[in-house]
Amino acid sequence: MSAYDFSTTTELPGVGATREQLSMLYTRYHLVARHCEGKVVLEVACGGGLGLRYISRRARHVVGGDIDEKNLRLAWEINQGQDRVTLCRLDAQSLPFRDRCFDTVILYEALYYLPNPEEFVREVRRVLRAGGVLLICTVNKEWGGFNPSPCSVRYFSAAELVRLLRDTGFRVAIFGAFPDNPDSAMRRLVSALRKTAVHLRLIPKTMKGKEWLKRLFYGTLTPLRPVEEGMAPLAPLKELPANSGGSTFKVLYAVASVVK
Repeated sequence: MSAYDFSTTTELPGVGATREQLSMLYTRYHLVARHCEGKVVLEVACGGGLGLRYISRRARHVVGGDIDEKNLRLAWEINQGQDRVTLCRLDAQSLPFRDRCFDTVILYEALYYLPNPEEFVREVRRVLRAGGVLLICTVNKEWGGFNPSPCSVRYFSAAELVRLLRDTGFRVAIFGAFPDNPDSAMRRLVSALRKTAVHLRLIPKTMKGKEWLKRLFYGTLTPLRPVEEGMAPLAPLKELPANSGGSTFKVLYAVASVVK
């Protein structure tokens, strides 16, 4: 188990968020909704559990797991009384579950923290049933405004993510979302300033530390809360060719199906 305090870099309840950040959160879990109806679902690195209740309204049962005890305590607090939600501490690279016990596995914004992502993918392949699906969301390392997270190990391009999953026997579709094409002079200025701040390593390391910077550029922030239907604008996902860099997109999504 890791000694790093992941709660400082996790989107937790109450942290101030921009409109786009809320849209990113909602878009992630809206994607899950298409793959969890009546299913048994595992969310690895569930953080503060912001999406577990939303998933459980459609799924037969949801297990949320995280390596960080602070994250799990917050997840427990906001999911009390949800009889279709179970929480546990786990290591993503050594899942404490029997073979073929889940229909859907989720890993959102955490792949880059894993020392051995290949081992994680093999573990997911083990615990998924025939026809099961792995959903991954991760920042696109080829995006110009990409800012590495503290304690991150390895980031993926679209093509690298495809290779990682195909090598373990998954059939993969890759999508991009949130294109970096600001449509006003102010947004172009903010985008340019962000890229400069990333280049000069001026971006704060923690979620709390980033709040003042977001307020400066985006104004009033909205406290993060558990995901609800229609809580923010839903972003369209654009399917990318397997060998595409997708460099204009901030976020990558992988939908990986078990090859029967």
